Amino acid sequence: MSAPGTRVFVVNSGSSSIKYQLVDVATEEAILSGLVERIGEPGGDAADHVDGMRRVLAELGDAATGLVAVGHRVVHGGEAFTAPTVVTDAVIEQIEQVSMLAPLHNPANLAGIRAAMAVLPDVPHVAVFDTAFHQTMAPAAYTYAIDREVAREHGVRRYGFHGTSHAFVAGRAAEHLGVPLEQLKLIVLHLGNGASITAIDGGRSIDTSMGLTPLQGLVMGTRSGDLDPAVLLHLHRQAGMSVDELDALLNKRSGLLGLSGSADMRDVTKAADEGDRDAALALDVWAHRIRHYVGAYLAQLGGLDAVVFTAGVGENSPQLRALALAGLEFLGLEVDPEVNAARSRAARTISPEGAGVAVLVVPTNEELSIARQAAALAGA
Repeated sequence: MSAPGTRVFVVNSGSSSIKYQLVDVATEEAILSGLVERIGEPGGDAADHVDGMRRVLAELGDAATGLVAVGHRVVHGGEAFTAPTVVTDAVIEQIEQVSMLAPLHNPANLAGIRAAMAVLPDVPHVAVFDTAFHQTMAPAAYTYAIDREVAREHGVRRYGFHGTSHAFVAGRAAEHLGVPLEQLKLIVLHLGNGASITAIDGGRSIDTSMGLTPLQGLVMGTRSGDLDPAVLLHLHRQAGMSVDELDALLNKRSGLLGLSGSADMRDVTKAADEGDRDAALALDVWAHRIRHYVGAYLAQLGGLDAVVFTAGVGENSPQLRALALAGLEFLGLEVDPEVNAARSRAARTISPEGAGVAVLVVPTNEELSIARQAAALAGA
């Protein structure tokens, strides 16, 4: 049964929204969850983030009594934060300093932190950073080959994202396999509207596809992923596109949307099945990029025990899981069609019995991961 002394309030704040969940870390139960939307907008749910947080606490009522901690998702921690951190004025200042690296995310995350601290001043607040898990990468993996002084002055390096999800899923995969995480070489595919892939050796991230920002790497819903940087120079010079226009192109009008006309993978697969050539090409490009990274990370790991699918697409699309690994049978990577097609919310193996490398589906739970880390730091 849930006890107040094991409850953590998890906050994921956007620029005009507050996604929240009340988690019992003892039972791993989500007691309550919800979303405050269109904050500060006409007809929205709240006038500002503080007003929104007060409304959330009123909704939670007695369930929020005796919280052990408030856990906050923060997208970018830069080089300053390598682990969950108790929020202080100095920490807020440091998060502000790296906001230039995540201007769409960190200011919104900070709005949620400030609002929650205003209405819950007597509870420890803990920031959990998407980038922290990847701070174990070696310099060879995170360094871009540009002028070193320019890179140092402006913080230009690979940071990686989705770290909370990758770390949680790796731990769950180890539990499912019955092997200590420290003994496993894993490739985790976080495939949703945003997508990334991480090579994990003994529980440590050694390489990941996202970079300075969440734009690099795999093909995503509206983001291009990997691109020759000269494309931007070409479009600036030949098409007269401004920095803001190029930013919008790569982040909001590319990826599956740019290739097929839809950012929703369900629409893209349906269109491809019905003979739409653009949609079929979009899927091919999406899968080609995944296989490119799987091969690269197999080389970096020097061996492989399991490939793990997670997040919306990874957890729910048998068709796309099979497509992502098609042609990699020579590496011992394949899925059993019947097992792959079975629906389940549990961690499971979808590779054939006796396969050289296990292929798993492991549902992610970033809220539970944040709650656990916040509770541990708060001493619960």
